Amino acid sequence: MMWHTTPNLDEMNARSKGTILELTDIRFSEVGDDYLCATMPVDERTFQPFRLLHGGASVVLAESVGSTAANLCLDPKTHYAVGLDINANHVRAATSGRVTATTRAVHIGRTTQVWAIDIVDDQGRTVCVSRLTMAVVAHR
Repeated sequence: MMWHTTPNLDEMNARSKGTILELTDIRFSEVGDDYLCATMPVDERTFQPFRLLHGGASVVLAESVGSTAANLCLDPKTHYAVGLDINANHVRAATSGRVTATTRAVHIGRTTQVWAIDIVDDQGRTVCVSRLTMAVVAHR
């Protein structure tokens, strides 16, 4: 298993209180040996003016699940990870339901991590593919 800190979905969701994750109803939903999933609604909280899923909301979901996974790979007493770069390709529009993001590590290094995030709709169709680079920072 790649996790330094044992993932606990209830704790991760509780930490979302008072953050953008709470505002957009992002919920961590599944964890495996090498992946983490979170879901987000496609509704008035995440729509753009044409009532489609806002690309920025997809990026919020991608960075949320990727950065949480990155930090689970570190000893929180000595290091933390912060976003350095993110890109997203919006492949298909979503208009309702929930989208699910699944992240897996591409690279876990001493100073950087790279995470691939796939976001799919309720029918399993790709909505967005994203790549997140995280900087690993030592506590001072």
